[in-house]
Parts: sequence; C-alpha cells; structure tokens
Amino acid sequence: MRPEKEYLVEETEKHLSKSDYVFLADFERVTVAEVAELRQNLSKEGAEYHVVKNRIFKVAAKKRGLPELDGAALKGHTAIITGGENPSGVAKIIKAFQKSFKEEKASFKAGVLENELLSAANVMALADLPSKEVLRSQLLAVFNAPAQKCVRVLNAVPESLLNVLKAKSEKAA
Repeated sequence: MRPEKEYLVEETEKHLSKSDYVFLADFERVTVAEVAELRQNLSKEGAEYHVVKNRIFKVAAKKRGLPELDGAALKGHTAIITGGENPSGVAKIIKAFQKSFKEEKASFKAGVLENELLSAANVMALADLPSKEVLRSQLLAVFNAPAQKCVRVLNAVPESLLNVLKAKSEKAA
C-alpha cells in the first residue's frame, strides 16, 4: 500500500478508536454549510464527523477488528461519526438533522456499537432511546420501588395506631 493510503488508514483508525461505536452516513446531498452545522451540533456530544473513502474505511475497520459491513453500507459517499460517550445522543442529533430537511440528507447507512453490527433501522431505533443518564435514573427507580413500598407498609402500622389513639383522645375531650 502506498504511504499516502497508509496514512489515511491510520487516521481513520484513530477516529475509530475514539469510541465504541461508529455510524456510517450518506452525505451526498449535504452542503458544506450544513455539514459545518452538523459538526457543531455533534461536538456538543463530543462526536466527530469525517468523510472517508470506502476502501480506506474497510481496511481500517478490519485492522480495528470491527465486524465486516455489507456491500450496501459501503457504496456511494460515506461519512463516519465517532467519538463521545453517548451513542444514542449522537444518533438523536443526526436524526434531528435529517428531519430538518424536506428531502432526505445525511441518512444512516449502518453502524457498529460495541462490535455489534447495526442496520440503518437499528441506528434510528437507537436515536429514539432515552439517554444513558435517563435510563440509569429509570433503573434506579425500579430498584428503589420495593424498598419504598416496604417502608410505607412498615410505617402504616404505627401510623394507624396513632390515628386510632388520636381519634380516641379527640372523642374523650
């Protein structure tokens, strides 16, 4: 491989190593100004948007041990989105970007999350999930619910006794 291509493969590998996910998007109908806006929005989540050649991506992904993508995902113009710790937040940004136009722009092709291959539909479903923090708080609420119910039950007996005594004292007075 020529040194220029080796350099491109190394750069792509660096981008792929920034997170445990990568989303592939088609950017054919996106203008430079729109890409700048998308990059700015992605930077809020710590993510990056890079245009890569399909062959270079394929070699870099193989070196990183990512699952092999099908031929449809690596056809046409390809941009990769990596970085950041919140893949669903990044997917939400791309989905919102895509919805902000009348015609389809920057559509998902595929993705890889923790070495699992995702279809474009799976990536869109990931965008619909709540963020990691919201999921953690929901899980914590599920864990706390039995303990809270137990405390309420244990508290009900003395409270009932207190209510009876209070009613008796009010009746006597």
